[in-house]
This record gives sequence, structure tokens and C-alpha cells, in this order.
Amino acid sequence: MEQPTHNDARSLDRRALLRGAAALPLAYALHDAPGLAAQPPRDSATFPGMISRTRNPDNLEFPFSTLDSFVIPTDRFYIRSHFPTPTIDMKTWRLRVEGEVERPLELTLADLRKLPERTMTAVLECSGNSRIFAIPRLAGVLWELGGVGNAEWTGVPLAAVLERAGVRKGAVEVILEGADTGETQDSPSPYRTPGRIHYARSLPLAKARRPEVMLAYRMNGADLTPSHGHPLRVVVGGWYGMASVKWLTRLVVTDRPFQGYWQTMEYAFFERRHGIPVLVPVTELQVKAQIARPALQEVVPARRPYRVFGAAWTGESEVARVEVSTDGGKTWAAARLQDQGGPYTWRFWEYTWKAPAPGRHILMARATDKRGRTQSMQRDHDRRNTMISHVLPMVVEVR
Repeated sequence: MEQPTHNDARSLDRRALLRGAAALPLAYALHDAPGLAAQPPRDSATFPGMISRTRNPDNLEFPFSTLDSFVIPTDRFYIRSHFPTPTIDMKTWRLRVEGEVERPLELTLADLRKLPERTMTAVLECSGNSRIFAIPRLAGVLWELGGVGNAEWTGVPLAAVLERAGVRKGAVEVILEGADTGETQDSPSPYRTPGRIHYARSLPLAKARRPEVMLAYRMNGADLTPSHGHPLRVVVGGWYGMASVKWLTRLVVTDRPFQGYWQTMEYAFFERRHGIPVLVPVTELQVKAQIARPALQEVVPARRPYRVFGAAWTGESEVARVEVSTDGGKTWAAARLQDQGGPYTWRFWEYTWKAPAPGRHILMARATDKRGRTQSMQRDHDRRNTMISHVLPMVVEVR
């Protein structure tokens, strides 16, 4: 796996960081985060380009400090690929629907476009977003803050296709299979794929039939690009991005829970039942706030107002509150939520900080949703290498 080459974060004063966060049970230290790159805020006129995390397959990160629009343009939206982008022949491409259905289907894109169309705005976040901050180092792509984005999606409800096929009584899940295929080579996981496999995940039928789950063929008003799943992808509102399978070619309705590679060996975490850790699939987004500005190690003018700004999101709820700390978590103040938002999207927030005397300061943001879930201050190691949603310190220099 190709790793980032920036090493600016290694200049952080570890002792200063730990002093500022002494009251917190932090499970990592930024000083040791390999490859962490300081990204100064940019405006759209000087967009620095996407951050390459791996090549072939391409995994590209949006530089989160450049966040300036509620909907991320398609060419700036993060790209998560497990295998190389497949070549799709539209003359032969079909969406097959099979398994526990009364009427197996083969649908062209034209067939799908005849179904009732809908558009929704939804945030997608890679379940490994912010992985670079974790100590000890976790397996997988080392995302910083930009493995997340909010976009407008247009397509048809997955429920409409399932209804047309006629789901049989006793069915419990639908497997979503993409055209991308490959096998692990030098994987950090102890489990290799059983030879060449497709990327595939499943949804419980109860979720698959909900209106926030769609088969999308347009993104931000235009046809999907190859990197984002052309001609058809799944978008699962409220769940981590691994559920939103790209380059969709097959739906398999099944009468038992799917136990595929990407459902068990990868994208799974430990849930403790009766005190016993049991592996379960990653599903719903966790509540989370991220600071876009100031960026890590940004220089902030002393004794002048500074607009601390970012975004917050959650799963099957809505963000209710964001709080900001400018003293390493000792005290918290309410941030102002912007009006734009809604179910399955993110919400922008801001806080005016009058920077104190020169020195290093630790800023933090934490979100709470309408179900009362508040962003954790500490990493839950039962989550393995997924769902990195705890509060992340942003170290800045005041001069």
C-alpha cells in the first residue's frame, strides 16, 4: 500500500500536546501519526487538488481544510476503491436481480430510468476516515479528515426494484455486488481473499426498503463518473460508505445473513453481547464533528477574532448540537449551527474564537444528535480499524 509522504506533524511538541490534553483519556497522540499532513485553508480559486492515499486502486482524499460548499463538487469528492476501476460496456451491462424473488430481472439503465425518479442529498463517509490519527497504527488506507463528502444523488429507490422482482417470504437480506474485482496481495489483514472476488455488501431488507436507499445514476446533476460508480451505484443514507456499492451489477435476495469477505473479515467490528465480543458488520454512521478551519498547525493571529468552522453529521438521526473547546477539552462552548441541513446530510457550524496570547493551543469539536448520542472523547478499540468517530484535537499556533 502506498503511503503519504508528508511529515509536517512530526514537528509537533509531544509534551505540549499532552499537557493541553491532560484531562482527556485520549487514545492517540498526533506526534506519532505517520504521514499526517498540515493543510492550510484554501479557497476555491487555489484548490490544491486531491490528496492521493493509494494508486491502483485509486484512493483520493478531499483536503478538508478547503471545505467551502454544502455540496462537494464531484471532482473534489473523495474516491474509495478496493480494486481498479472496472471497464463497463453499456451495450451489454445489465442489473440482474435474482435469488429469493418471484420474478428474476435483467434491467438496462433505460429500464431503470423509467421507474419513478427521486433526488436526495446525503453524506458518505468512509468507515476508515481519520484512521491516520489512531495510535497504534491501524490497517487500511490512512485517511486524514477528507474521506467524507456531501453530494446530491439522483436515481430510483431500491425498494421499487425489489417490489418489481417480488421478494419471497422468508427473505432477510439483499446482497449488492459490484463489477470491481480483484484479490488481496500484501494485505495487512491476516485474512486474504479466497482468490479473485467481487466487492459485495448486503443490507437487511428492512433497511433496503427505506426511502433513503437508492440506486443512483446521477451525482450532483450529472451522470456518475467512472470513479464514482458509473453507470449505477447504491447510496445508503445514514450508513458508512462501504454499504454504497459502486458499479452495481447484481442484487441477490437471500434467506440468510450474508457472510462474505467484506461483511465479516473486513468492515466488521466487535460488539459485546453478554460480555462476549462478537464480530458484526459496520452499518450506521456515528455522530461526529470535524474542524475544517483552522487546519492542523495553522498559524492564527493573536488577540483577534478567528472563525472556527467545520461540519457535523450522524446516522439515522440529525445533528442537534455542536460544542467547541479551545483549551484541550477543559471547557466547552456552543457553536452556531447553520440552517442548511436535514436527515442524512451534514450540517455546518461555526464559532468565533478570540485567540489568546501566542503559543500552541488545542481546539476540539464534538457533536450531539437528536437521539442524544454525543461524540466520544476516547477511541473504542473494539471497532478494530473502522468508525473513527471520537473527538480529534486540532493543534494550532497562535502568533
